[in-house]
Amino acid sequence: MSWGLCEKNQTCITTDNAANVIKAAELNEWMRLQCFGHRLHLAIENSVKNEPRVRRATGLCKELVGHFSHSWKKKSKLTDAQKELKLPEHSLVTECQTRWGSRQRMVDRVLEQSKALTQVLSDDRKTRHLVPTWQDIEVLESINSALKPLQEFTDILSCEEYVSVSYLKPVLYLLKNTTLAAKEEDTDLTKTIKSKIIAYLEKNYNDPETQELLDVASLVDPRFKKDYISPENVTRIEDRVRVEMEEIARTEKRPHVSDTGATEKKGLRSVGSLFTKQTPSAAVRVEAVIDAELNSYLMAPVITGESDPLAWWKIHTVNFPILSRLARKYLCVPATSSPSERLFSASGNIVTCERACLKPEMVDMLVFLAKKL
Repeated sequence: MSWGLCEKNQTCITTDNAANVIKAAELNEWMRLQCFGHRLHLAIENSVKNEPRVRRATGLCKELVGHFSHSWKKKSKLTDAQKELKLPEHSLVTECQTRWGSRQRMVDRVLEQSKALTQVLSDDRKTRHLVPTWQDIEVLESINSALKPLQEFTDILSCEEYVSVSYLKPVLYLLKNTTLAAKEEDTDLTKTIKSKIIAYLEKNYNDPETQELLDVASLVDPRFKKDYISPENVTRIEDRVRVEMEEIARTEKRPHVSDTGATEKKGLRSVGSLFTKQTPSAAVRVEAVIDAELNSYLMAPVITGESDPLAWWKIHTVNFPILSRLARKYLCVPATSSPSERLFSASGNIVTCERACLKPEMVDMLVFLAKKL
């Protein structure tokens, strides 16, 4: 399987031969799915973009972190203050626009070391203006309270392990109803940030065709099935799955050799051939086979969230031959472009100015070894 990344749309596209039944319309539908990690990062950026209080507090954090990163004396005094105040001897974190969650880590570290930072900065008259006020601390705590629960999502989405598109519908449901749900102890700023993040994600995933694509992907994932599909859409999604299963069944050409024909060539007859002649041949309808296969799959219990759906389908391909091909078609679509971007980074580290004459075959082997060893 090979992957391609469309930089304009930040879209991951698969070229797996197993998904050769994809139509052009479906491919265009998939290309509208941007990397979920990028969208979550943009949702966070959009939620704090037009807040003057947030701009001042985060700007103060950047200036404060930059001051300590350029002065070894201040670093030494900060270490002494951490030991005196019995705080963790952690270094400050610098925000990086290209790293998801770096702003939250910077704010969290400043809040953790606020007492030590205040002690060091207050001793020098030239740096007293960098001491965060109580208003700044309140704003930073509100930001941290809203964004810290999302850190786990960004860590998972930025990992190299495969994250299928079937995760999107459950993750969006979890963000809206649990992670970013408003709590009584939340400040007004925290509630505003959470609501803006949810609104941004809903706006980008509210397209009916995108929702239908996510519903189908969730349905063929044995971990979720119909759990995260709206009740009013279940029938329509099942009908679409049946239509696609019929297309797969019709395009699949398998030579059927009858047992009676094989025995007649040898001049032999079996007892079963007598019953075959007496019984009228009735071809089993494709629709009936598809309904039985789909209903059997939906009635089977869901597997745990930590299980690998592709491994499950590999085992149950015999039981669901048509539906397994449809599942392979949808579950091969990644939800995030992080693995592809890391692969391009690995290629850039291999094909340097000093090694610009490497042949493509050699680059493929070196990249493979770099990712597998």
